[in-house]
Amino acid sequence: MGRPRTPLIDRDRITATALRLVDAQGEFSVPQIARELGVRTASLYHHVDGRDGIVELLRERVCQAIDASMLGALPWDAALAGWARSYRAAFAAHPRVIPLLMAAPVRAPRVLDQYEAAVGVLLDAGFAPADVMRVIIALENLILGSALDLAAPETMWELGDGADDTPLLARALAAQPEGRADAAFELALDACLDRFRTLLDETP
Repeated sequence: MGRPRTPLIDRDRITATALRLVDAQGEFSVPQIARELGVRTASLYHHVDGRDGIVELLRERVCQAIDASMLGALPWDAALAGWARSYRAAFAAHPRVIPLLMAAPVRAPRVLDQYEAAVGVLLDAGFAPADVMRVIIALENLILGSALDLAAPETMWELGDGADDTPLLARALAAQPEGRADAAFELALDACLDRFRTLLDETP
């Protein structure tokens, strides 16, 4: 019997399977992916560099959904804001992948290209080199935390029969409009950008 015209596995199918497992259970293992694909575990190592390689493929897959076209095309603050919104949406679609990616260094070339573009935007705007990465890291902390919040229930505080014990909280919750996660993200993003502008103004 000859080889099948379509390979049983390739990097794309491995990545898709791993992402499906992470979305469902928050984790994956190489043997589990092999079982899902109906192949031997050893076969996967012909296509990927073990678990670490699969994690990086997951990063690349999720980050493909980020629109980075505004980096370098808009003023620095508008570019960062647009990038942040798209970045958040991409990870909000797969929030359970965030802990896996946060524990591994970024190596995927396409993802590094986005960071290169973001660094270029900040340097061109006049930020000091020593400030560039802390600006990006601060923005990412906001983005990823908000992506997790976006995947959370709309109602995160359930007072029940104890509402009388927390009247101030009950009042604040009653006044809260729908879309709390989006509103909180935009408020925090505005605050970050304001601080970044101040930092830029203070740059010698």
